[in-house]
Amino acid sequence: LIFIAKKAHPHFVKVFDEYDILNNSVQENVNASRVVKSFVREDYEIGKFHDISKYVYKLFTKAEGIVAWNSPVMQTVIYIVIILLVAISGRSIVFGTMETGEMTSVIVYAMQIMMSLMMVTFVFVMIMIAEASTDRITSVLTEVPEMQAKEQAVKEVADGSITFEHVDFSYAGEGGPLSLKDVNLSIKPGQTVGIIGGTGSSKSTLVQLIPRLYDVTKGSVKVGGIDVREYDLEVLRDQVSMVLQKNVLFTGSIYENIRWGNERASNEEVERVCRLAQADGFVKEFPHGYDTMIVQGGNNVSGGQKQRLCIARALLKRPKILILDDSTSAVDTKTDALIRRAFREEIPDTTKIIIAQRVSSIEDADQIIVLEEGQIVGVGTSSELLRTNEIYREVYESQMKGGEENEQ
Repeated sequence: LIFIAKKAHPHFVKVFDEYDILNNSVQENVNASRVVKSFVREDYEIGKFHDISKYVYKLFTKAEGIVAWNSPVMQTVIYIVIILLVAISGRSIVFGTMETGEMTSVIVYAMQIMMSLMMVTFVFVMIMIAEASTDRITSVLTEVPEMQAKEQAVKEVADGSITFEHVDFSYAGEGGPLSLKDVNLSIKPGQTVGIIGGTGSSKSTLVQLIPRLYDVTKGSVKVGGIDVREYDLEVLRDQVSMVLQKNVLFTGSIYENIRWGNERASNEEVERVCRLAQADGFVKEFPHGYDTMIVQGGNNVSGGQKQRLCIARALLKRPKILILDDSTSAVDTKTDALIRRAFREEIPDTTKIIIAQRVSSIEDADQIIVLEEGQIVGVGTSSELLRTNEIYREVYESQMKGGEENEQ
């Protein structure tokens, strides 16, 4: 049994690792079925799936082939034992030291013991197969989060002020390549702040340090005048609402999805935040209104509708800080302007941070931050940056003048 276990267990571990690759392939093709079809890659993806399936089949067959030796080996051992018992008992009967009935009893008891041991070996084999899965589950359950709240953590966020003090950040940790470099920034409560920069300039990384989705590598991030590492994580994140680039809706009604922001909110409160996020109009056009069921992944609403529902969900938390990470990219400029006006009028005390690719989305912000390669290269209002910052001026002119030329 020990020999079989040592031989078979590594194969089962490998099998379950390959199952991950197989499942990922299936999941990708289900989620991106339209992309696969539009690029006419069905045959390629089917071939890739078959290759992985064959490899999993080969590994499983090899592992099961080793385990299959268990039964014939145990059967052989049982019959060898019976033959030995008969030989020894028969000799004893010939010499008169044992009766025939005694020999029969010994053989029956031996058979019962051996059959029980055989059943134990089957259980042992099943445990050995299950162990490969158990190890994977255990590694997840015993994983200790890197970010832990302190025992005497701060339980209240005073206001929406944000301060970055000499912040360096690397996804690889200490000594890794820096995504943010010596960031110094001060945001007052209630301000509207725009962040703009090229792809890979670490705009999303910057704002994800505020609700402590990551910890700084060097320096400190303060919310309400207190280092975010001093807060209770639940309290901090409850006061920092974040709408990420990838908008996620869950299976359930629109009411249920919006109430992720506040599970005790009334229908009237849900509808109010939807009006603020300019989502009320299209929701009421659905046959079932706010009771309309969202399918898995939100595939029965458009990208712009999904963004507005996610903004409404974030507003329902009534946070002190609201972060929109390029969250109005799929809505038209008129709707974008209406959302920003609603923010100014309805939540003036909430600090609003808007990451955008369109200059028009942040042009009226109290201050605009220009990022390049993880460094702040400009801070000021739109008019100030047009005079002092070449990067902002180039983006502004390319978008505004380009739009004017298209209209002409």
